[in-house]
Amino acid sequence: MLRVIDFVAALVGLLIFWPVLLILTLVGYFDTGKPLFIQQRIGKNNQPFKLVKFRTMHPETASLGTHLVDAKAVTPLGNFLRKTKLDELPQLINVLLGQMSLVGPRPCLLNQTELIQERTRRGVYNCRPGITGLAQVNNIDMSTPKKLAKVDTLMVKQLNLSLYFHLIFKTITGSGQGDKIHSSTACSQHDSNSEQLETTV
Repeated sequence: MLRVIDFVAALVGLLIFWPVLLILTLVGYFDTGKPLFIQQRIGKNNQPFKLVKFRTMHPETASLGTHLVDAKAVTPLGNFLRKTKLDELPQLINVLLGQMSLVGPRPCLLNQTELIQERTRRGVYNCRPGITGLAQVNNIDMSTPKKLAKVDTLMVKQLNLSLYFHLIFKTITGSGQGDKIHSSTACSQHDSNSEQLETTV
């Protein structure tokens, strides 16, 4: 059922938002010269796939977890895209292809071995990765791999239609910055603010 909803929602979303995708692609050429960012991530059953999103950082930025990247790497357009979450819009293509879901664990890089091991041990990779999820709306990112894997496991076990739509609604209305770039001084505060999970549906 969720796969059918994913497919229909992604198809409708691409049909509705194609002008936005086109405009942001054109503007992105002026920002970095390479508006689309395509990168291998870990998907269902630990299989790599190519994730596509709008580029928000300079092309020469190292391939690291977002929490490890210097905030100066983000471009002016990228800052806008990240705040509005429009950088994620091209991932509807991944959803349409069946590589992702609208809701699921955020796909990590191939070099984030600790998180991959924790997720594998807990069976998180039995489901498709998602554009948003329980960790995202609770501001838990990949800087705390064990905590993230625990929350991903909780979401996977509880995921049903009610939670699915609840997490989408929370994301659309502005909850969470799961991929937010942190300064080192903000990380401890960020971590403490994410202790209480919002799982009420």
